Amino acid sequence: MNKKKKILITSFDMAIGGVERSLLGMLSQIDYSKYDVDLLLFKHEGEFLPLLPKGPSLLQEIPQYATFRKSIGETLKAKQYSIALTRILSKFHADLTGRVKRIAEPGYYQMQLMWKNALPFLPKLKKEYDVAISYLWPHYFVGEKVRAKKKIAWIHTDYSTVDTNVKMDLKMWNKFDHIAAVSDACRQSFLTKYRQLRNKVVVIENITSPDFIRKMADEAVDNPMIHDNRFKVVTVARLSHAKGIDQAVNALKKLKDKGYDDICWYVVGYGGDEPMVKDLIKELKLEDCFILLGKQTNPYPFMKTCDLYVQPSRYEGKAVTVAEAQILSKPVVITNYTTAKSQLKDGFDGYITELSVEGLADGIEKAYKDPGMRNELMNNCRETKYGNSSEIEKLYAMID
Repeated sequence: MNKKKKILITSFDMAIGGVERSLLGMLSQIDYSKYDVDLLLFKHEGEFLPLLPKGPSLLQEIPQYATFRKSIGETLKAKQYSIALTRILSKFHADLTGRVKRIAEPGYYQMQLMWKNALPFLPKLKKEYDVAISYLWPHYFVGEKVRAKKKIAWIHTDYSTVDTNVKMDLKMWNKFDHIAAVSDACRQSFLTKYRQLRNKVVVIENITSPDFIRKMADEAVDNPMIHDNRFKVVTVARLSHAKGIDQAVNALKKLKDKGYDDICWYVVGYGGDEPMVKDLIKELKLEDCFILLGKQTNPYPFMKTCDLYVQPSRYEGKAVTVAEAQILSKPVVITNYTTAKSQLKDGFDGYITELSVEGLADGIEKAYKDPGMRNELMNNCRETKYGNSSEIEKLYAMID
Protein backbone atom coordinates (compact mmCIF):
# COMPACT_ATOMS: atom_id res chain seq x y z
CA MET A 1 0.00 0.00 0.00
CA ASN A 2 1.39 3.41 -1.01
CA LYS A 3 2.13 5.80 1.82
CA LYS A 4 -0.04 8.92 1.86
CA LYS A 5 1.72 12.05 0.64
CA LYS A 6 1.89 14.87 3.18
CA ILE A 7 0.41 18.10 1.80
CA LEU A 8 0.39 21.56 3.36
CA ILE A 9 -2.07 24.22 2.14
CA THR A 10 -1.76 27.77 3.48
CA SER A 11 -3.90 30.89 3.32
CA PHE A 12 -4.65 33.96 5.44
CA ASP A 13 -8.12 33.26 6.90
CA MET A 14 -11.65 32.26 5.83
CA ALA A 15 -13.24 35.70 5.55
CA ILE A 16 -15.96 36.06 2.93
CA GLY A 17 -14.34 36.38 -0.49
CA GLY A 18 -13.84 34.77 -3.87
CA VAL A 19 -10.42 33.31 -3.04
CA GLU A 20 -11.81 31.75 0.13
CA ARG A 21 -14.77 30.25 -1.77
CA SER A 22 -12.30 28.91 -4.32
CA LEU A 23 -10.25 27.33 -1.52
CA LEU A 24 -13.39 25.69 -0.10
CA GLY A 25 -14.11 24.28 -3.55
CA MET A 26 -10.64 22.74 -3.82
CA LEU A 27 -10.66 21.35 -0.26
CA SER A 28 -14.05 19.73 -0.87
CA GLN A 29 -12.72 17.82 -3.90
CA ILE A 30 -9.41 16.44 -2.58
CA ASP A 31 -9.27 12.66 -2.12
CA TYR A 32 -8.23 12.39 1.53
CA SER A 33 -7.79 8.63 1.26
CA LYS A 34 -4.70 9.35 -0.86
CA TYR A 35 -3.40 12.57 0.69
CA ASP A 36 -2.74 13.64 4.28
CA VAL A 37 -3.57 17.36 4.21
CA ASP A 38 -2.69 20.02 6.79
CA LEU A 39 -4.34 23.43 6.45
CA LEU A 40 -2.55 26.40 7.97
CA LEU A 41 -4.58 29.60 8.25
CA PHE A 42 -2.66 32.57 9.60
CA LYS A 43 -5.78 33.60 11.49
CA HIS A 44 -8.61 31.30 12.58
CA GLU A 45 -11.38 33.70 11.68
CA GLY A 46 -13.91 34.37 8.95
CA GLU A 47 -17.50 33.51 8.18
CA PHE A 48 -16.45 30.58 5.97
CA LEU A 49 -14.50 28.87 8.77
CA PRO A 50 -17.45 26.62 9.79
CA LEU A 51 -17.78 25.51 6.13
CA LEU A 52 -14.36 23.84 6.05
CA PRO A 53 -14.70 20.14 5.13
CA LYS A 54 -13.61 17.46 7.60
CA GLY A 55 -10.77 16.15 5.44
CA PRO A 56 -7.88 18.56 6.20
CA SER A 57 -6.30 18.97 9.66
CA LEU A 58 -6.47 22.62 10.72
CA LEU A 59 -3.13 23.53 12.32
CA GLN A 60 -2.83 25.86 15.28
CA GLU A 61 -2.34 29.56 14.73
CA ILE A 62 1.24 30.82 14.83
CA PRO A 63 1.20 34.17 16.70
CA GLN A 64 3.71 35.92 14.45
CA TYR A 65 1.77 35.07 11.28
CA ALA A 66 -1.57 36.02 12.83
CA THR A 67 -0.31 39.62 12.85
CA PHE A 68 -0.79 39.83 9.08
CA ARG A 69 -4.54 39.98 9.73
CA LYS A 70 -4.16 42.57 12.50
CA SER A 71 -3.64 46.32 12.56
CA ILE A 72 -0.29 47.75 13.66
CA GLY A 73 -1.91 48.72 16.98
CA GLU A 74 -3.17 45.17 17.53
CA THR A 75 0.27 43.83 16.60
CA LEU A 76 1.85 46.02 19.28
CA LYS A 77 -0.74 44.83 21.83
CA ALA A 78 0.21 41.25 20.93
CA LYS A 79 3.80 42.21 21.88
CA GLN A 80 5.11 41.46 18.40
CA TYR A 81 7.20 44.63 18.50
CA SER A 82 9.73 43.74 15.78
CA ILE A 83 6.98 42.86 13.31
CA ALA A 84 5.04 46.02 14.19
CA LEU A 85 8.14 48.10 13.49
CA THR A 86 8.63 46.45 10.09
CA ARG A 87 4.96 47.20 9.31
CA ILE A 88 5.43 50.90 10.13
CA LEU A 89 8.62 51.17 8.08
CA SER A 90 7.06 49.27 5.15
CA LYS A 91 4.01 51.55 5.11
CA PHE A 92 6.21 54.66 5.15
CA HIS A 93 8.45 53.28 2.38
CA ALA A 94 5.48 52.23 0.19
CA ASP A 95 3.64 55.55 0.64
CA LEU A 96 6.76 57.52 -0.24
CA THR A 97 7.47 55.34 -3.29
CA GLY A 98 3.82 55.63 -4.33
CA ARG A 99 3.97 59.42 -4.31
CA VAL A 100 7.32 59.60 -6.12
CA LYS A 101 6.43 57.05 -8.79
CA ARG A 102 2.72 57.98 -8.84
CA ILE A 103 1.57 54.43 -8.08
CA ALA A 104 -2.23 54.34 -7.89
CA GLU A 105 -2.33 51.47 -5.39
CA PRO A 106 0.88 51.17 -3.34
CA GLY A 107 -0.83 48.62 -1.09
CA TYR A 108 0.56 45.67 -3.08
CA TYR A 109 4.11 47.01 -2.79
CA GLN A 110 3.54 47.66 0.92
CA MET A 111 2.48 44.03 1.37
CA GLN A 112 5.64 42.85 -0.36
CA LEU A 113 7.79 45.02 1.89
CA MET A 114 5.93 43.91 5.04
CA TRP A 115 6.73 40.28 4.32
CA LYS A 116 10.30 40.80 3.15
CA ASN A 117 11.19 42.98 6.15
CA ALA A 118 9.44 40.69 8.64
CA LEU A 119 11.12 37.47 7.44
CA PRO A 120 13.93 37.52 10.06
CA PHE A 121 11.30 37.61 12.83
CA LEU A 122 9.05 34.85 11.46
CA PRO A 123 9.51 31.24 12.60
CA LYS A 124 9.97 28.28 10.28
CA LEU A 125 7.49 25.40 10.25
CA LYS A 126 9.11 22.32 11.81
CA LYS A 127 7.25 19.63 9.88
CA GLU A 128 8.48 18.66 6.42
CA TYR A 129 6.00 18.01 3.59
CA ASP A 130 5.97 16.31 0.23
CA VAL A 131 4.10 19.28 -1.25
CA ALA A 132 3.39 22.76 0.12
CA ILE A 133 0.72 24.93 -1.52
CA SER A 134 0.58 28.67 -0.95
CA TYR A 135 -2.96 29.70 -1.91
CA LEU A 136 -2.78 33.48 -1.55
CA TRP A 137 -0.11 36.04 -2.52
CA PRO A 138 2.37 37.07 -1.20
CA HIS A 139 3.88 33.59 -0.96
CA TYR A 140 6.85 34.28 1.30
CA PHE A 141 5.78 31.89 4.07
CA VAL A 142 5.85 28.75 1.93
CA GLY A 143 8.73 30.09 -0.12
CA GLU A 144 11.01 30.86 2.84
CA LYS A 145 9.71 29.15 5.97
CA VAL A 146 8.42 25.72 4.88
CA ARG A 147 10.43 22.61 4.02
CA ALA A 148 8.82 20.68 1.17
CA LYS A 149 10.03 18.56 -1.74
CA LYS A 150 7.75 20.49 -4.06
CA LYS A 151 6.14 23.93 -3.75
CA ILE A 152 3.11 25.35 -5.60
CA ALA A 153 1.85 28.95 -5.56
CA TRP A 154 -1.58 30.21 -6.72
CA ILE A 155 -2.45 33.26 -8.86
CA HIS A 156 -5.93 34.77 -8.43
CA THR A 157 -5.55 38.24 -9.93
CA ASP A 158 -4.66 40.08 -13.12
CA TYR A 159 -0.99 40.87 -12.56
CA SER A 160 -0.80 43.25 -15.51
CA THR A 161 -2.82 45.75 -13.43
CA VAL A 162 -0.95 45.32 -10.13
CA ASP A 163 1.95 47.57 -9.06
CA THR A 164 4.60 45.32 -7.50
CA ASN A 165 8.36 45.27 -7.34
CA VAL A 166 8.96 42.69 -10.08
CA LYS A 167 12.56 41.98 -9.11
CA MET A 168 11.59 41.37 -5.48
CA ASP A 169 8.66 39.15 -6.47
CA LEU A 170 10.72 37.17 -9.00
CA LYS A 171 13.07 36.03 -6.25
CA MET A 172 10.05 34.74 -4.34
CA TRP A 173 8.41 33.07 -7.38
CA ASN A 174 11.65 31.21 -8.09
CA LYS A 175 11.23 29.33 -4.80
CA PHE A 176 8.28 27.46 -6.37
CA ASP A 177 8.20 24.48 -8.72
CA HIS A 178 4.75 25.25 -10.13
CA ILE A 179 2.50 28.32 -10.31
CA ALA A 180 -1.25 27.73 -10.74
CA ALA A 181 -3.33 30.43 -12.45
CA VAL A 182 -7.13 30.37 -12.18
CA SER A 183 -7.66 31.10 -15.90
CA ASP A 184 -5.67 31.20 -19.12
CA ALA A 185 -6.15 34.97 -19.30
CA CYS A 186 -4.84 35.21 -15.75
CA ARG A 187 -1.80 33.15 -16.81
CA GLN A 188 -1.16 35.36 -19.83
CA SER A 189 -1.40 38.59 -17.81
CA PHE A 190 1.06 37.17 -15.25
CA LEU A 191 3.52 36.30 -18.01
CA THR A 192 3.50 39.88 -19.31
CA LYS A 193 5.53 40.65 -16.17
CA TYR A 194 7.24 37.32 -15.54
CA ARG A 195 7.93 35.85 -18.97
CA GLN A 196 10.91 33.88 -17.66
CA LEU A 197 8.49 31.80 -15.53
CA ARG A 198 6.52 30.54 -18.54
CA ASN A 199 7.42 26.88 -17.99
CA LYS A 200 6.21 26.94 -14.39
CA VAL A 201 2.70 28.32 -14.93
CA VAL A 202 -0.29 26.01 -15.42
CA VAL A 203 -4.02 26.76 -15.41
CA ILE A 204 -6.24 25.25 -12.70
CA GLU A 205 -9.66 26.87 -12.69
CA ASN A 206 -11.61 27.64 -9.52
CA ILE A 207 -13.54 24.49 -8.64
CA THR A 208 -17.28 25.10 -8.48
CA SER A 209 -20.04 22.75 -7.35
CA PRO A 210 -23.39 23.54 -9.03
CA ASP A 211 -25.29 21.25 -6.62
CA PHE A 212 -23.86 23.05 -3.58
CA ILE A 213 -24.61 26.52 -5.01
CA ARG A 214 -28.20 25.63 -5.96
CA LYS A 215 -28.80 24.08 -2.54
CA MET A 216 -27.44 27.16 -0.76
CA ALA A 217 -29.53 29.44 -3.00
CA ASP A 218 -32.70 27.82 -1.62
CA GLU A 219 -31.82 28.55 2.02
CA ALA A 220 -33.98 31.04 3.89
CA VAL A 221 -32.23 34.34 4.63
CA ASP A 222 -33.34 37.85 5.53
CA ASN A 223 -33.64 39.12 1.97
CA PRO A 224 -35.23 42.55 1.35
CA MET A 225 -35.05 41.93 -2.40
CA ILE A 226 -37.97 39.50 -2.21
CA HIS A 227 -40.41 42.35 -1.59
CA ASP A 228 -38.79 44.77 -4.04
CA ASN A 229 -40.75 44.86 -7.32
CA ARG A 230 -38.18 46.98 -9.16
CA PHE A 231 -35.65 45.66 -11.70
CA LYS A 232 -32.99 44.28 -9.37
CA VAL A 233 -29.28 44.33 -10.23
CA VAL A 234 -26.95 42.40 -7.89
CA THR A 235 -23.19 42.43 -7.37
CA VAL A 236 -21.32 40.19 -4.92
CA ALA A 237 -17.86 41.62 -4.25
CA ARG A 238 -15.49 43.22 -1.80
CA LEU A 239 -15.89 46.97 -1.58
CA SER A 240 -12.49 47.77 -3.06
CA HIS A 241 -10.95 49.72 -5.93
CA ALA A 242 -10.44 46.52 -7.94
CA LYS A 243 -14.13 45.59 -7.82
CA GLY A 244 -15.31 48.99 -9.09
CA ILE A 245 -18.27 49.50 -6.75
CA ASP A 246 -17.79 53.27 -7.05
CA GLN A 247 -18.22 52.88 -10.82
CA ALA A 248 -21.45 50.99 -10.15
CA VAL A 249 -22.85 53.84 -8.05
CA ASN A 250 -22.05 56.38 -10.77
CA ALA A 251 -23.53 54.09 -13.44
CA LEU A 252 -26.81 53.85 -11.54
CA LYS A 253 -26.87 57.65 -11.25
CA LYS A 254 -26.57 57.89 -15.05
CA LEU A 255 -29.47 55.47 -15.46
CA LYS A 256 -31.59 57.47 -13.01
CA ASP A 257 -30.82 60.67 -14.92
CA LYS A 258 -32.08 58.96 -18.08
CA GLY A 259 -35.39 58.20 -16.37
CA TYR A 260 -34.92 54.57 -15.32
CA ASP A 261 -36.48 55.00 -11.90
CA ASP A 262 -37.42 51.34 -11.40
CA ILE A 263 -33.83 50.01 -11.49
CA CYS A 264 -32.19 49.28 -8.12
CA TRP A 265 -28.78 47.84 -7.30
CA TYR A 266 -27.96 45.59 -4.35
CA VAL A 267 -24.36 44.85 -3.33
CA VAL A 268 -23.45 41.89 -1.12
CA GLY A 269 -20.04 42.43 0.44
CA TYR A 270 -17.83 44.62 2.58
CA GLY A 271 -14.36 46.15 2.41
CA GLY A 272 -12.14 49.16 2.89
CA ASP A 273 -13.98 51.33 0.34
CA GLU A 274 -17.27 51.12 2.26
CA PRO A 275 -17.10 54.65 3.78
CA MET A 276 -16.26 56.16 0.37
CA VAL A 277 -19.05 54.21 -1.34
CA LYS A 278 -21.59 55.24 1.31
CA ASP A 279 -20.56 58.89 0.93
CA LEU A 280 -20.93 58.63 -2.85
CA ILE A 281 -24.39 57.04 -2.54
CA LYS A 282 -25.46 59.88 -0.24
CA GLU A 283 -23.91 62.57 -2.45
CA LEU A 284 -25.78 61.27 -5.51
CA LYS A 285 -29.02 60.81 -3.50
CA LEU A 286 -29.28 57.09 -4.30
CA GLU A 287 -29.96 55.83 -0.75
CA ASP A 288 -33.27 54.24 -1.75
CA CYS A 289 -31.94 52.40 -4.79
CA PHE A 290 -28.24 51.57 -4.27
CA ILE A 291 -28.35 49.28 -1.28
CA LEU A 292 -25.38 47.75 0.56
CA LEU A 293 -26.31 44.43 2.17
CA GLY A 294 -22.94 44.00 3.92
CA LYS A 295 -21.35 40.69 4.86
CA GLN A 296 -23.40 37.64 3.93
CA THR A 297 -22.06 34.13 4.51
CA ASN A 298 -24.49 32.85 1.91
CA PRO A 299 -24.78 35.23 -1.08
CA TYR A 300 -26.66 32.80 -3.30
CA PRO A 301 -30.29 33.60 -2.27
CA PHE A 302 -29.58 37.23 -3.22
CA MET A 303 -28.15 36.15 -6.58
CA LYS A 304 -31.17 33.92 -7.16
CA THR A 305 -33.58 36.83 -6.55
CA CYS A 306 -31.95 39.27 -8.97
CA ASP A 307 -33.01 40.16 -12.52
CA LEU A 308 -29.43 40.84 -13.63
CA TYR A 309 -26.02 40.02 -12.18
CA VAL A 310 -23.33 42.65 -12.85
CA GLN A 311 -19.57 42.47 -12.20
CA PRO A 312 -18.31 46.09 -12.42
CA SER A 313 -14.64 45.22 -11.74
CA ARG A 314 -11.61 47.16 -12.90
CA TYR A 315 -9.59 43.93 -12.90
CA GLU A 316 -10.04 40.27 -12.02
CA GLY A 317 -8.14 37.00 -12.23
CA LYS A 318 -11.38 35.09 -12.63
CA ALA A 319 -14.41 36.20 -10.64
CA VAL A 320 -15.91 33.16 -8.90
CA THR A 321 -19.19 35.03 -8.55
CA VAL A 322 -19.76 35.27 -12.31
CA ALA A 323 -19.74 31.49 -12.71
CA GLU A 324 -21.96 31.17 -9.62
CA ALA A 325 -24.54 33.56 -11.11
CA GLN A 326 -24.44 31.56 -14.36
CA ILE A 327 -25.00 28.33 -12.42
CA LEU A 328 -28.14 30.00 -11.04
CA SER A 329 -29.14 30.79 -14.66
CA LYS A 330 -28.91 34.54 -14.27
CA PRO A 331 -28.18 36.96 -17.14
CA VAL A 332 -24.72 38.40 -16.52
CA VAL A 333 -23.10 41.69 -17.53
CA ILE A 334 -19.39 42.18 -16.84
CA THR A 335 -16.95 44.97 -17.64
CA ASN A 336 -14.23 44.38 -20.20
CA TYR A 337 -11.39 43.85 -17.73
CA THR A 338 -8.30 42.14 -19.14
CA THR A 339 -9.42 38.59 -18.28
CA ALA A 340 -13.15 39.11 -19.06
CA LYS A 341 -13.22 36.87 -22.13
CA SER A 342 -12.15 33.90 -19.98
CA GLN A 343 -15.32 34.36 -17.86
CA LEU A 344 -18.01 33.87 -20.48
CA LYS A 345 -18.87 33.66 -24.17
CA ASP A 346 -19.90 37.21 -25.01
CA GLY A 347 -23.49 37.21 -26.23
CA PHE A 348 -24.05 33.54 -25.36
CA ASP A 349 -24.02 33.15 -21.56
CA GLY A 350 -23.26 36.75 -20.65
CA TYR A 351 -22.51 40.17 -22.01
CA ILE A 352 -19.23 42.13 -21.86
CA THR A 353 -19.52 45.91 -21.74
CA GLU A 354 -16.95 48.71 -21.87
CA LEU A 355 -14.92 49.17 -18.67
CA SER A 356 -16.23 52.59 -17.67
CA VAL A 357 -19.17 54.19 -15.90
CA GLU A 358 -20.79 54.84 -19.28
CA GLY A 359 -20.14 51.27 -20.38
CA LEU A 360 -21.77 49.85 -17.25
CA ALA A 361 -24.81 52.10 -17.64
CA ASP A 362 -25.14 51.16 -21.33
CA GLY A 363 -24.78 47.44 -20.61
CA ILE A 364 -27.45 47.49 -17.91
CA GLU A 365 -29.75 49.62 -20.07
CA LYS A 366 -29.39 47.16 -22.94
CA ALA A 367 -30.23 44.19 -20.70
CA TYR A 368 -33.12 46.06 -19.05
CA LYS A 369 -34.73 47.04 -22.38
CA ASP A 370 -34.31 43.61 -23.98
CA PRO A 371 -36.03 40.85 -21.96
CA GLY A 372 -35.60 38.57 -24.97
CA MET A 373 -31.82 38.88 -24.68
CA ARG A 374 -32.00 38.20 -20.93
CA ASN A 375 -34.08 35.09 -21.49
CA GLU A 376 -31.68 33.84 -24.15
CA LEU A 377 -28.71 34.30 -21.81
CA MET A 378 -30.59 32.51 -19.03
CA ASN A 379 -31.53 29.58 -21.28
CA ASN A 380 -27.95 29.22 -22.48
CA CYS A 381 -26.76 29.20 -18.86
CA ARG A 382 -29.26 26.44 -18.02
CA GLU A 383 -27.93 24.31 -20.87
CA THR A 384 -24.25 24.85 -19.99
CA LYS A 385 -22.42 22.64 -17.51
CA TYR A 386 -20.40 24.86 -15.19
CA GLY A 387 -19.22 22.16 -12.80
CA ASN A 388 -15.51 21.46 -13.12
CA SER A 389 -14.54 19.04 -10.36
CA SER A 390 -12.16 17.37 -12.83
CA GLU A 391 -9.81 20.38 -12.38
CA ILE A 392 -8.54 18.65 -9.23
CA GLU A 393 -6.82 16.10 -11.49
CA LYS A 394 -4.43 18.85 -12.63
CA LEU A 395 -3.42 19.39 -9.02
CA TYR A 396 -2.88 15.66 -8.54
CA ALA A 397 -0.66 15.63 -11.62
CA MET A 398 1.56 18.32 -10.07
CA ILE A 399 1.61 16.60 -6.68
CA ASP A 400 2.43 13.15 -8.02
